[in-house]
Amino acid sequence: MNNPSTVSVKWQENMCFEAEIQGHKIIMDADQNAGGENKGPRPKPFMLSALGGCTGMDIVSILKKMKVDFDDLNIVVTGYQTDEHPKHYYKIHIVYEFTGKNLPLDKIEYAIKLSEEKYCGVGAVYRKTMEVTSEIKLLK
Repeated sequence: MNNPSTVSVKWQENMCFEAEIQGHKIIMDADQNAGGENKGPRPKPFMLSALGGCTGMDIVSILKKMKVDFDDLNIVVTGYQTDEHPKHYYKIHIVYEFTGKNLPLDKIEYAIKLSEEKYCGVGAVYRKTMEVTSEIKLLK
């Protein structure tokens, strides 16, 4: 239970910051209207990508163990923000887009359920503070 994670977020200039996460560097910046130069994305959308990556890795791992073949998986995560400050996400919707032939919907649903209810730590935290919904799209 005591396994802390640490990232470094260093100010570069104006509204630009560089985050170092596990040896990888990511630039975050504000747009021009907020005093930035749009050198990178804003910080809040990283919450959405963290959720997409977390649940996606779970699902791929589970489906591989179930020997389910698919050609592609795209996860679209949409966050809905409040209008008032502090602006924050009050709802997140996830669309799981699978591409392939003869995709077994029951196994895909089960893998997603396991990720959402048991394995994805990012989703577990978000579900404590906001509504998180999802849907599955099977594409050919």
